[in-house]
Amino acid sequence: MDKQKLEEQKAYNEYVKEVTPTHSLPKNMAKAFLTGGIICVIGQGILSYCANIGLDKDTSGSWCSLILVLLSVLLTGFNIYPKIAVFGGAGALVPITGFANSVAAPSIEFKKEGQVFGIGCKIFTIAGPVILYGIFSSWVLGIIYWLLRISGIF
Repeated sequence: MDKQKLEEQKAYNEYVKEVTPTHSLPKNMAKAFLTGGIICVIGQGILSYCANIGLDKDTSGSWCSLILVLLSVLLTGFNIYPKIAVFGGAGALVPITGFANSVAAPSIEFKKEGQVFGIGCKIFTIAGPVILYGIFSSWVLGIIYWLLRISGIF
């Protein structure tokens, strides 16, 4: 009985090796760098344009964020951003455009279930944990920083 289990386990492990896709870390890093870099170049272009028309730095940054989010949502709506994310990996998912995509994608997917039970309930299924842990992490780090300031370390 034990030999049969070992043989089954060996056959299963071989099957897993066959069907598991292999990934090249340097290639994935290069694609993420390229994708994130293109998003940053677009953002820098928006910032430069805003500066050229006379907007101050804070207003330019606000417009840059707004336009990048708008472009991301539009590309998600036309099913283009998911393809960019598959190619670019973290380079497309980490910037603000990836966050906008994570909010827009579920709302588009669950639209057919209605305004409340579809969009309202599902819109933050991906972005909700990011918001929760982002706020919680910043709170914890703020407390640590405050304690270090009180103790005279900073």
